[in-house]
This record gives sequence, C-alpha cells and structure tokens, in this order.
Amino acid sequence: MNPDTALHFAVIGDPIAHSKSPLMHNAAFRALGMNADYTAVHVTKDALPGFLERARTELNGFNVTVPHKNAVIPFLDGVTDRAKLAGSVNTVSVREGKLYGDTTDPTGLERALLEVFGMPLNGAKVCILGSGGVVRALMYHLADAGCARLRILNRTADKAAKLIDEVRAHAPGLDCGSAALDDLTGVREALDGSGVVLQCTSLGLHESDGSPIDPDLIPAHVCVFDTIYRETAILAGCRARGMKVSGGLPMLVHQGAESFRIWTGRDAPVEVMRHAAE
Repeated sequence: MNPDTALHFAVIGDPIAHSKSPLMHNAAFRALGMNADYTAVHVTKDALPGFLERARTELNGFNVTVPHKNAVIPFLDGVTDRAKLAGSVNTVSVREGKLYGDTTDPTGLERALLEVFGMPLNGAKVCILGSGGVVRALMYHLADAGCARLRILNRTADKAAKLIDEVRAHAPGLDCGSAALDDLTGVREALDGSGVVLQCTSLGLHESDGSPIDPDLIPAHVCVFDTIYRETAILAGCRARGMKVSGGLPMLVHQGAESFRIWTGRDAPVEVMRHAAE
C-alpha cells in the first residue's frame, strides 16, 4: 500500500482476484477527494490469523468474502447483533487496534431489490436457492423486515430444513418451509407462491456451470435475482422468457456503499461506485 495515504482498506478472500471491490472503493475515494486506498489481498485459511493480527496496526478496515465470513468471527473484539445472528461478517472496522465486525449483505440485498424490481421486503414472498453462509444473514433480515413468506430450496434437504427451523424460532409467525432441489413437488410449491427467487448457490461462478433448477419451472411473474454478478445459466434462461432478472452487481454496490459509510461516516457516491464496478 502507498505509505503516503492516510487511510488503508482491503478485501480478503480465497480466491480474490475477481473482486470488483477495489475498483468501486478507490473510485469513491477519488470522487470525494479522500486520502485513502483499497486493495485485494489473497488470504488462505492458514494465513487468516496472521493477516488479522497485522490488520490491527496496518488497516483502517477491510471487507471479508468467501471462505472467511464465519472464520473471522472468533478473532474479532466485537460483532454487531445482526452479524452475530447471521453468523457472518463481511465488514471489519479497525479502531485503536481492535477489530469490530458487521455484515452489510442484508442491507445490500434490500436496497438492490428495491432498485431493480421496485420490491420492498415488507410483505415480500421470497424463495431462496442454496444454504450457504450468506443465506443465514439474508433469512434473518427478511424475517425482521416483514417478509410475508419464505421458502428455502437446497441440494441437501436437511440443511434447508435446519435453516427454516432457525428462522421459525426467530419469527414464529412467518410462513416458511423448505424442500430439496430434486423434490419437484416441493420446488413447484415454493416457486408458485413466491414473488422473487434469490439464487444464492455457487453455481454460476464458472461459465460452464448449469442452473440449480430448471429456469422453466419458475413462473413468469416471478422476479429472479442472482447474487453472482455475471450472466448465469438461471438468469439467461429466465431472461429468454422475458422475465424480470438481475445479477448481483446492484447488491455488491449497495453492500459496498454501506461498508464505506461504516468506515468513513460519509455517504458513499453510489453511482460512482456502480460505474466503476460495471
């Protein structure tokens, strides 16, 4: 990092070369005339403790992506309630040598759905594909924001059922359920009663990846949002049918903007960050 800059930020993950976060944040710093920099740092599982110790003195904050969103938590000095509930941290602030964790994934999703589909979470009927780390963060936020109906579809039925048991205990009045992705009856029930599908599996990270479900199973009125920010198979299939779809770039931009606000106390130049990411 440039020793002449006053503030230092980073994003860590394994892999990390694909990250658009440095483009977004450095563009935001330039737009606001801030003396700061942001870099991508490749950190393996074994190297994580050492990186976090160095971060106490070398960084002002950093983002966390897969596979470290849960693994960082035991090393932190404090975690917000929403990150603790989610069991996931994607934003760490460094203050006086101490590390404080938060998650901006739920905020990023909420703002993205409102932006691209005009869809508030209050009253929304949501079907989530997958059961990875981000799903727990999103499902609690959906429940707290007044989501009317929640279904989770996953390759392994037991994992989806466990998540639903957790959210049911958290929000007893929520209409929620789960099914395995190969349970066609359960999948149809989940999709037919939903207003939006959130694709949260890793399928789509590679160009050769298929879709977690047959896009033709999704009713035409349902909006489809993929958390991966490229044209995935499920998006291509639904787009070909004239459906409302979006990749994950708006979520990335808005979660990055929220991280920026947490670190700097300033509103992020969202359009500047979006242009840089695009």
